[in-house]
Amino acid sequence: MHQLSACPSCEEPLESGDLFCGACGYNLSEVPEPPVDHPTVTINGAAPAGPAAPSASVEWPTAPEVDSSDTPAPVHRADELAGMDSAGTELPAAARSSSLRPPAAPDGQDGPQFEEYPLPAPDPRAAAPEPGAASGVKRCVACRTGQVDDDGYCEHCGHAQPRERDHMEQELGAVAAVSDRGLRHHRNEDAFTVSSAALPDGSPAVVAIVCDGVSSSSRPDEASLAASQAANESLLAALPRGTHPQQAMHDAIVTAAEAVNVLADDPAHAQEHDPHRHQNSPACTFVGAVVAGGLLIVGWVGDSRAYWIPVDRSVPAARLTEDDSWAAQMVAAGLMGEQEAYADERAHAITGWLGADAYELEPHTASFKPDRPGVVVVCTDGLWNYAEAAEELAAAIPADAAERPLHSAQVLVGHALDGGGHDNVTVAVLPFPVHPAGAGSA
Repeated sequence: MHQLSACPSCEEPLESGDLFCGACGYNLSEVPEPPVDHPTVTINGAAPAGPAAPSASVEWPTAPEVDSSDTPAPVHRADELAGMDSAGTELPAAARSSSLRPPAAPDGQDGPQFEEYPLPAPDPRAAAPEPGAASGVKRCVACRTGQVDDDGYCEHCGHAQPRERDHMEQELGAVAAVSDRGLRHHRNEDAFTVSSAALPDGSPAVVAIVCDGVSSSSRPDEASLAASQAANESLLAALPRGTHPQQAMHDAIVTAAEAVNVLADDPAHAQEHDPHRHQNSPACTFVGAVVAGGLLIVGWVGDSRAYWIPVDRSVPAARLTEDDSWAAQMVAAGLMGEQEAYADERAHAITGWLGADAYELEPHTASFKPDRPGVVVVCTDGLWNYAEAAEELAAAIPADAAERPLHSAQVLVGHALDGGGHDNVTVAVLPFPVHPAGAGSA
């Protein structure tokens, strides 16, 4: 039986060897082994005819990835993926591309090479006009006229303003993110970071990290913030040194987990902030994306997701991550169909997270080499609960997302709020450009 640190039904902490949950009586022997790590990539056609996409300009070193047990991580070839469409239907073998494989290891070098999955290119819709630029003065959300003082109150009507993390937006030149508390939660337990760095050859590397605090843990808002910041710092330190971006992502997840673990070392602080949850260590999920050297790298732990939305939407979009959740494990084990599993009340009980009480850290990473421009949407379940399938997300995001990532992130957050806003919602939109053959890096 796969050992869990928390009950999939009620999330009660478990002891080693438990066969039943002491809180709800759930039969732990029903929990299947976690699925083999591979992204749910839509592959419905052979590689397009014509010149192949240009290779990355950076000479990436061989970077054998290891997990927490120092065992090399599995390497998946594109033709080994059981191609799935967005409804979860397996595609015939003839429809899977086997022509794109990663470069072989240079002469004299051993060790696995990271795989690069080809991403196929789904009808644009008109986008709402973008609101005008802010004046730079923080105005009251209630009266809309008074200026907000340093204590967070309106100098005109005295209305207390929302906390800083209730709604956050950030935009860089090539990436943007928006986070909102939602309509039902008393605080925002999500966090994000967006940043960029220069690779050794001078080309850019763009980073987006999104973390979702586990509400049943103590101080989930602190866990998500610590994880996102630690992972971002790790990536910004590793990428300029020439570390393979997939290895850098793996290391960033490990660093993020360590940052969350540190929060559990201060039980007095945990009780002071949340006396009813101090028995559970701070915890959060993680998902991140890096665009660097012609590659798209994703990494995740938990049920936050990354999606690929091509600019040319003549072919379906794709989900790039596989949830660490009860429902995903049931589907992978063949015990339930996808529709039945996700309709179950236990569907969103996560089986992987960052935190001191996680049984074993199992970072997932994958490398892709898109053959056309598109955007990566990195988000918490506060969004995908309202647009779960890749085609639903593609229908919700504006057609010009690659040119207006901040506006697109705002639109997606609005989509979740319009749908009910039952959870915190965080979205990062990261455009992926493809340079013409022979063109140099930007």
